[in-house]
Amino acid sequence: MFDAFLAVMVRDLVLAMRRKTDVFSTLFFFVIVVSLFPLGIGPEMNTLRLIAPGVVWVAALLASMLALERLFAADYDDGTLEQMLLAPQPLFILVLGKVAAHWLATGLPLVLMAPLLGLQYDLSADALRILLYSLLLGTPALSLIGAIGAALTIGLRGGGVLVSLLVLPLCIPILIFGAGAVEANVSGLGEQGHIFMLGALLVLSLLLAPLATAAALRVSAE
Repeated sequence: MFDAFLAVMVRDLVLAMRRKTDVFSTLFFFVIVVSLFPLGIGPEMNTLRLIAPGVVWVAALLASMLALERLFAADYDDGTLEQMLLAPQPLFILVLGKVAAHWLATGLPLVLMAPLLGLQYDLSADALRILLYSLLLGTPALSLIGAIGAALTIGLRGGGVLVSLLVLPLCIPILIFGAGAVEANVSGLGEQGHIFMLGALLVLSLLLAPLATAAALRVSAE
């Protein structure tokens, strides 16, 4: 099963590297959204430090939504999805491989870019570290939850809008605890509780989201 997981992940990463515009468009959107707020609000550092966690996390959430529609669409169009459904390996393992590739191609660049963008908001080194930790825990959960919406909307017209409507309400707890961890650090409170909650949400997503996605793919394929 691990070989199947690895094969699917490597295949999707290779395909993502061949479509570099999709990867760069997500990253460029994230950079633009985060950078516009300091320009619009002005150089008031106290205000920028106050809004920084929410701005970065909302931008990361919206940027991750951009690539979700394409998570299973190409496999549905070329017949690969049918072969995945017929494969002897459990479907949730193959789904987990695709989600891992999706996060490595779109989520990890956002995580690595976030501390650099956080400098625009005059965040301290410790706050930037917590921002990095929170995104490392939160963005994989966003990809896992988003995969459920992507599986439910395969082949539907306007699937991208439907994915956002389905997924965004489910991602609110991750957004709250992710931004809350950085806010707690900036205000001098302990961020450990928020980080632990993000870890718990990630574990819960790893356990349930692949199974729910596999069930949704079977329904959509029929």
